[in-house]
Amino acid sequence: MTEMKRYIEGCDSCQWNKNQVAAPAGKLMPNEAPEKSWTHITADFITKLLLAQGYDAILVVCDRLTKMAHFILTTDKTSAEGLTRLFRDHV
Repeated sequence: MTEMKRYIEGCDSCQWNKNQVAAPAGKLMPNEAPEKSWTHITADFITKLLLAQGYDAILVVCDRLTKMAHFILTTDKTSAEGLTRLFRDHV
């Protein structure tokens, strides 16, 4: 690495005044607020938990309007078909 390049990478002023290579992001638009419960949901897995009663993951399904959540015990080996069964049976 050349001396000039090392200087520029270490110079705070140089780093703040560099040209941006990415296009501006544009205006942020808020998400639409749902009008009815359970029409807009989010789902996520919490994995890599300690094994307890044969389960090592939790499926979290949350309603965006009411913030009501379902916490469903599962394993991190759950297939897509298993996920649909969990959703059908618990939500």
